[in-house]
Amino acid sequence: MGRGKLRIYLGAAPGVGKTYAMLSEGHRRIERGTDLVVGFVEHHGRRRTQVMMHGLEEVPRREVEYRGSAFGEMDVDAVLARRPAVALVDELAHTNVPGCRNEKRWQDVEELLRAGIDVVSTVNIQHLESLGDVVESITGVRQRETVPDEVVRRADQIELVDMSPQALRRRMAHGNIYAPDKVDAALSNYFRPGNLTALRELALLWTADRVDEYLQQYRDEHSIRSTWQARERIVVGLTGGPEGRTLIRRAARMAAKGSGSEILAVYIARSDGLTSASPKELAVQRTLVEDLGGTFHHVIGEDIPGALLEFARGVNATQIVLGSSRRKTWQYMFGPGVGATVARESGPDLDVHIVTHDEVAKGRGLPVARGARLGRSRLIAGWVVGVAGPALLTLLLTATGATLASEAGPGFANEVLLFLFLNVLAALLGGMVPALASAAVGSLLLNYYFTPPTHTLTIADPENIIAIAIFVAVAVCVASVVDLAARRTHQAARLRAESEILSFLAGSVLRGETSLEALLERVRETFAMDSVALLERESDVAPWTCAGSVGGHGGTPPPERPEDAEVDMPVGDHMALALSGRVLPAEDRRVLAAFAAQAAVVLDRQRLAQEAGQARELAEGNRIRTALLAAVSHDLRTPLAAIKAAVSSLRADDVAWSAEDEAELLEGIESGADRLDHLVGNLLDMSRLQTGTVTPLIREIDLDEVVPMALVGVPEADVALDIPEELPMVAVDPGLLERAVANIVENAVKYSPPDRPVLVSASALGDRVELRVADGGPGVPDSEKDRIFEPFQRYGDAPRGAGVGLGLAVARGFAEAMDGRLTAEDTPGGGMTMVLTLRVARDRPPAGLPVQVGSTSGTTVQKGRPAR
Repeated sequence: MGRGKLRIYLGAAPGVGKTYAMLSEGHRRIERGTDLVVGFVEHHGRRRTQVMMHGLEEVPRREVEYRGSAFGEMDVDAVLARRPAVALVDELAHTNVPGCRNEKRWQDVEELLRAGIDVVSTVNIQHLESLGDVVESITGVRQRETVPDEVVRRADQIELVDMSPQALRRRMAHGNIYAPDKVDAALSNYFRPGNLTALRELALLWTADRVDEYLQQYRDEHSIRSTWQARERIVVGLTGGPEGRTLIRRAARMAAKGSGSEILAVYIARSDGLTSASPKELAVQRTLVEDLGGTFHHVIGEDIPGALLEFARGVNATQIVLGSSRRKTWQYMFGPGVGATVARESGPDLDVHIVTHDEVAKGRGLPVARGARLGRSRLIAGWVVGVAGPALLTLLLTATGATLASEAGPGFANEVLLFLFLNVLAALLGGMVPALASAAVGSLLLNYYFTPPTHTLTIADPENIIAIAIFVAVAVCVASVVDLAARRTHQAARLRAESEILSFLAGSVLRGETSLEALLERVRETFAMDSVALLERESDVAPWTCAGSVGGHGGTPPPERPEDAEVDMPVGDHMALALSGRVLPAEDRRVLAAFAAQAAVVLDRQRLAQEAGQARELAEGNRIRTALLAAVSHDLRTPLAAIKAAVSSLRADDVAWSAEDEAELLEGIESGADRLDHLVGNLLDMSRLQTGTVTPLIREIDLDEVVPMALVGVPEADVALDIPEELPMVAVDPGLLERAVANIVENAVKYSPPDRPVLVSASALGDRVELRVADGGPGVPDSEKDRIFEPFQRYGDAPRGAGVGLGLAVARGFAEAMDGRLTAEDTPGGGMTMVLTLRVARDRPPAGLPVQVGSTSGTTVQKGRPAR
C-alpha cells in the first residue's frame, strides 16, 4: 500500500482560521463521496469552529491519566482500525501527554501516512523548529511545542491561511479566539501589531520558498530551459580565523532570499605555508557550510585576491562575501589588504560584500618564519634591505662623521650591531641568500670605512678582526636558522594540505561519488591547472582516447596525449592523467598520484554502472518479449478466433444465411481484421521504439492539420475539439504525431462515460505547445500515473479484449522521439487528462537542408526536409 498524502494549513498566529479551513475542506471532500473522519480537532470553545464539526464523523479520543487528571488525545489505534481515506488531525506540533505511544502528534500523523491514510493538518509558523530563535526574539515567548521543518516540507500540499494583523486583532476583540477575560492581555502582549506583522512576514517568506520549490519541480518536469529567475552563487572567502562562521551565516541569509542560491566557501592558502589559519577552526567552518547546504573548497594560490577572483569567476559566482580586515592600523603599510583589492578588481560582474565582525582590527600577528618560495616581491625586498641597506647605512654614518676617530660616533660595537640588524631583517624578508649577501657586503663596508686604517681593507687592531668575524658568523647562523624555520613551516603546511586532500579522496570513496567530471574539476582547482584529462588506450600501440576531461574558464583545450601535457601521471599500463597549465614541483606528484588512482576507480565505477544499466535493459527486453508472447497467445488469438468462426459459418453448406446474417458476419470479420491491424501496428511501433530505430522526419506544421486526421474513426459525439487557429506551428513528425494522438484519444474514449465527451484542446506555453486530452472516467491515482505508460499495462478492470496495453507506451515513445513529453494529470471534476507537450517551430531552415533530430536511442540522425 502506498504512503498517504499530507496537506497542511499554515498560519502566522492562532485564530487566523486554520482549523476552520481544515473543517471546510473536510465537508467538501465528504460531498464528493470521500470516506473522512476527524482524528482530532480542538475547537477551543469557538462557536463557528464547533458548528463546522457538525456532520463529520469523529473518532472517540483516548483518555490518558497523568498526575491525577484525565486528558483526551488522538486514538491512533482507533483511526488505524477505522481505516478512512482521509483523517483530519489538528495541531501538528502538539506534544502528547506522557503515556501515549508517541511523544509528538506529528509522529502519530506519520503512522497514519505510512498506513496509506491521507491526513489534513494545521500548524503555525512559530512552531517550526528552525524559527524558534527568531520567533523568541520577536515575541519574547519561547515555543515549547515544535515540529521539524522537514516534516512540514515533505507535505504534498501546503496552503497558507493568511489574515492581516488588523483583521486578526478585530477578531480577537470580538471574542472569536480567546475568552473575554483573556482578550486584553493577548492584545497587549503576543497579539501586538508588530508581532503579528513579523510573524506574517515569516509565514509568507517560508511559503514563498516552498512555492519556488514547486515551480522548480514544474520546470524540470516540463523541460523548461529558459531563464525565469536569476540564480545566485555566493562565494565566501575564509581566512581560517574565527570570523569565518559569521561570514558563512551571513551568506546563508543572503542565499535564503533567492530560490536556488548556492554557497561556496573557499579557503585560499599560499604554497609556502605562510598562514595563520587554524586547522580545527577550518574543520568547524567546513562542517557549518555543509550543514547549511553549501560546499567547501581548498585552493592553493600565491596571490590571495587574484586566486579568489579567479575562483569566483570560474564557478560563475555573482557575489563575494569577505570579512573586514583583522589587521591593525600600522599593518596597512604592507598593502591595502585582500578586501580592498578584491573590491577594486572585481569589476561590474561581481558584487563584493564586506561584513563586520568581532575580530575587526584585533590584529593577525606577524609571521616569524620566512623562507623558501616567498614570492617575487618579498625576495626583492630582502635583496634591497640586504645589499642597499648597508650601503645607505654607511652613507648615513659617514655623512654625520660617525667614524671610529670621531668621538660623536656611536662606536664600533654599535655600528656592528646596526649592520647586524639589517642582516637579520634581510634574512626575515628574503631568506638565506639575501642574508649571506648582506653579511658579505656589511663586513666589507665595516672593514673599509669603520676600522683603522680607513679606506683600506687592512685591519690594524686584532679586536676589530674578531668583531667582524663574529659579525659574519652570527649573520650566517641567523640566516640558516630563519631559512630552516621557513622550510619546516612550509613542509608542515604542505603536509596539512595533502592530508586534507587525501581525506577528501577517502571520503569520496566511502560516499560512493561517481562523477568523473567533478573529480577532474577538483584536480584542476587544487593544482591551479588550465585543463585536465583522463586518457586511456587499449594497448601500447593503440591511440590515446579521452575518458573524461574538464577545461578552465580561459578556454584551454584538454591535452589529447600525455606527451602534449605539462604534467602526466601514469595509472597502470594504459591510462594516464594529463594536466596542462604549468609544471608541478616533484613534491606535488604524490597527491597527484592519489587523484589519478581515484579517477581510475571512478571511471571503472561508471562503466560498471553502465553495464548494470545495459543488463537492466536486457532484462526489460526479456520481460517485454515474455509479455508479447502472452499478448499473442490471448489478445491476438481472440479476434482470429472470431474471424475464423465467421468465415466457417459463411462457408457452411448446410445453413442458408439471410442477407442480414451474412452482412453481420462480414461486419464481424472486418471488425476483427481492423482490431488485428491495430494490435499488430502497436506491437511493431513498440518494437521500433525498443530497438531505437524510430527516426522522425521533423517539419513545421499546424496542429489543426494533424489532430482531425487522428480522430478519423472516432464517433463525433465522443470527442469535443478545441484547437485555436492562432496557435504557433510545431516542429514534429506528422505521421508519428497522428499515431500518438490517435492512441491517446482512443484510450480516453474507452474510459470516459458515454454522456461526457472527451475534450481535445490546445494552448501555447512559452516555447512549447500543450495538447490536452481530458476524459471524465474514473481517473488514476498518482502512484499509478507513471505505470500506465509502461508496455503491456492496463489499469483497473479493463476487459481482456481492450488491447494489449501498448497505446500509451507507444504514444509516449513517439512524443519523446519528437523532443516532446507525454504526462498524465487529474481532470478537475474527475477523470484523467493526458498532456502532450510539443516544441514550437522556430528558425525554420531553408527547404532541402538537413534537419537534425533525435531518436529514442540517444543517437543523432540526419533527414532531408521535404517540400510542403
